[in-house]
Amino acid sequence: MFFLFSLPLLLILLLLLLLLLLLLLLLLLLLLLLLLLLLLLLLLLQLLLLLLLLLLLLLLLLLLLLLLLLLLLLLLLLLLLLLLLLLLLLLLLLLLLLLLLLLLLQLQQLLLLLLLLLLLLLLLLLLLLLLLLLLLLLLLLLLLLLLLLLLQLQQLLLLLLLLLLLLLLLLLLLLLPLLHYYYYYYY
Repeated sequence: MFFLFSLPLLLILLLLLLLLLLLLLLLLLLLLLLLLLLLLLLLLLQLLLLLLLLLLLLLLLLLLLLLLLLLLLLLLLLLLLLLLLLLLLLLLLLLLLLLLLLLLLQLQQLLLLLLLLLLLLLLLLLLLLLLLLLLLLLLLLLLLLLLLLLLQLQQLLLLLLLLLLLLLLLLLLLLLPLLHYYYYYYY
């Protein structure tokens, strides 16, 4: 029973760790590009260097957008895997519920009834987790659409909206383990 609850939590923690590693890599890359830009600013005496600097800035923006797109795709794949895992667990629980119902109809024992109620609670918890994951998937799809619009339009307003949705996504990812522990200890 503990394994059924800990496996989604481990996947969520792995997802957060992967997100942090990708963000650190992105920050290191940004620092290197900023150092290169500073060196070019020191050598910026002619028009050719100015054009080169603008080109590097455009490449930096393109690289940032591509890294963000890859990160979102990776999160989307991980969430899809977690959804599939939870669906399999739901199917197993439904089979167990059917078997217990058959035993309950045959034996009519109180212990089986209590076990059936416990499995129903577990099923409700998994349904809640599925709903949260579906919400996360919808947010990721919206982020991908906004990122595509940002690549096409290059507007500051879309960038701010994208950052806001990223913060919301991170908040939901942090709330998932709390909800898991709450239902595990109180139900």
